[in-house]
Amino acid sequence: MSVNGTVAERLRVERARSGDREAFGEFVSRHMRRAYFAALGLAGSHDDALDMSQEAFARAFRARKSLDPERPFYPWLYQILRRLCFNVHRDRRTRQARLAEAAPWLVEEAGRRSAAEDPARQAENAELREQLDAAIDRLPARERETLVLREFEGLRYREIAELLGIPLGTVMSRLYSARKALATILREG
Repeated sequence: MSVNGTVAERLRVERARSGDREAFGEFVSRHMRRAYFAALGLAGSHDDALDMSQEAFARAFRARKSLDPERPFYPWLYQILRRLCFNVHRDRRTRQARLAEAAPWLVEEAGRRSAAEDPARQAENAELREQLDAAIDRLPARERETLVLREFEGLRYREIAELLGIPLGTVMSRLYSARKALATILREG
């Protein structure tokens, strides 16, 4: 971020902290899409992702006094969103229900980037989506979250470490474990 961008961000944080809805609205406009996709990766469904990303912004507004002008807004918001998503997950009965809608989206998004119009290729991709859906469904929540942040949100290792509040080595370890588990599951499937 440029120096002017940093100054502008700090001023916006100060305004938002004091209750300026327009300033907070600028954060919502700037980060809603990113928050939605993060929630989608964590929550597993379009409807839940919409609800949770909106709820995260509502909670952030209520907690705006804890905003630090020296720190970027999104990592602070992400912590709120992350806790919200994990609380919702904890309250659900089965992990399969949580991921039933997320995995097809993740696979579809990856397939969309490389899919050809060829019907045979589309059939292959559909089969791959089913396999990947089942594999992602079997990952532990922490590994799944780290994998989503890296592979589908495109964050760098250091950014993931900052967002999750974990050491860089833990990010690498979780990604290694997630990828290894996916490969094993897909090989066996």
